[in-house]
Parts: sequence; C-alpha cells; structure tokens
Amino acid sequence: MGVAMVTPFLADLSVDVDALKKLVDFQIENGTDYIVALGTTAETPTLNAEERRLVIKTIVNQVKGRVPVIMGVGGNCTAELVYTLKNFDFTGIDAILSVTPYYNKPSQEGLYQHYRALNEVSPLPIILYNVPGRTGVNMTAETTLRLANDCKNIIAIKEASGKLDQVAEIINNKPAEFQVISGDDGVTLEIIKAGGVGVISVLGNVFPREFSGVVHQALNGNFVQAESLNSAFVETIKLLFADGNPSGAKCMLSKLGYIQNVLRLPLVPVCNSVDSQIDKMLKSFHK
Repeated sequence: MGVAMVTPFLADLSVDVDALKKLVDFQIENGTDYIVALGTTAETPTLNAEERRLVIKTIVNQVKGRVPVIMGVGGNCTAELVYTLKNFDFTGIDAILSVTPYYNKPSQEGLYQHYRALNEVSPLPIILYNVPGRTGVNMTAETTLRLANDCKNIIAIKEASGKLDQVAEIINNKPAEFQVISGDDGVTLEIIKAGGVGVISVLGNVFPREFSGVVHQALNGNFVQAESLNSAFVETIKLLFADGNPSGAKCMLSKLGYIQNVLRLPLVPVCNSVDSQIDKMLKSFHK
C-alpha cells in the first residue's frame, strides 16, 4: 500500500511543514509501504514551484530512506515535463508517477508519444497514471501495453479508469515485470484478485495500519479475511470522496488532530452534513 499524501496548510495557506513531517512518521510507523508525494491528493496544482520543492524535500528528509518515495511529475505540456525530468534534482526519489495529459484530450497515439518522450529522458522508473474521470481521456489497454513493451523505464500503471475489464486485459497481456496498481480504494481487492500488486491509496492517509492490513491479507491470498476487514471501510470511502478529494481526507485528519482543515481554492472543506457524518464515522472507529 502506497499512500498519496495530503499537503497540510496553516491558516494563512502556507505549507505546514511540521504537520507534514508528523504525517510522514504516522504513515511509516503504521505500515505504509511507500509514500507518493505531489499527487492529486496533495493539491499539487495549487502549489507553486518553490512550494513543490519544499514539500518533496521535507518528505524525503523525513522519510530518511525508510520507505521508497514516489514523486508526481505530470502535466499536459510534454516539453515542460521533459525539461523537468532533465533538470530536477531527484535525490531521494525512487520513481515518478505521471498522470495522462489532462484537458487537451490527446489521441491514443498522442498519449503513446507523450510517454515515450518522458521514457527517453527520465532518470527514474515511470509509473503511468490513468484517471479519465479527472483528465478527460482514457488510456486504453492497448496503449498501456504498447508502452509497457516498448519503454524500458515504464514499469507500472496506476489504474483508476473504473474499467475492471480494461484492468484485466492489461494484467493478462502485460510483460512479466510490468505491474498494475489500483488507483481506487474501492476496487483494490478486485484488482488484486485479478493480479494487481496493491494500491496507491487516499484512505491510507487516515487509516494506514488498517487498510494496509486489508491489502496485505489480499496479497497473501487471504481474501476472506481481506474482505471482512475491508467491509468496515465501504462507507468511509464514500465519505472520503463525497465532497471531493482531498476535502474528505483533510476533514478526517483534522478531527484526529494531525492537521488543520485548510484547503486552497478552488477546493473547500466538506459541507456540514458530510462533516457530521465523518464525525460519527470516526467516533464509531475509535470507541
């Protein structure tokens, strides 16, 4: 279980470095296998370049090599990403996670050429990230498999298309070393059953030990136990995303005392009704 970490902010909207350090320790001490920095859940589009460097430096320094760190490097301008991959100091980073280009809706050939260009210059392994609900375009199994076979630096995909038939097609036809990771907490068990290797989780921000237990039980083939443990999180996952991500996660973490419930526009905290439901859920978990 990897966790796509939130970025905590202070009331003045600056990055809360102290809270971020505490979150890193909370994750590692509670069984998270690797940290994903500067993903969607981190509100990365609202961070400027200096803040992104601050977040990644803080996480790397706090991790101290205890678990791998994956850094989000994605966008819809291929040339800009190529420049970043050539010039950024990736000390302490083990791989990059690169979302499909968003908004400009490239064709499948455009997606292939985009990732091939990144593959040619990246100093680190690349994990593809397919999330059409956010980007506006679905990268098909055919394109994913083409990249997996043609590009030596591309080692995995975080699949959040919601298309389990597409995920199965990738798993059934991929090179042996290429890995498929769930990008959706709610279907993680189904993807592991099909041959996936785990999840990059939002839920893990709040319940790292518990959800890591679900994932590892499944990876060990103990699906009855995994499904029993996972049943406790069905409603929690719905609340996580009821008012958008990471609004739900930040609400939960603030109630547990880890961070302030502060987001940057255009994201806002969850509405009062969701807040109330989250309060009841957390109380039931911590009786």
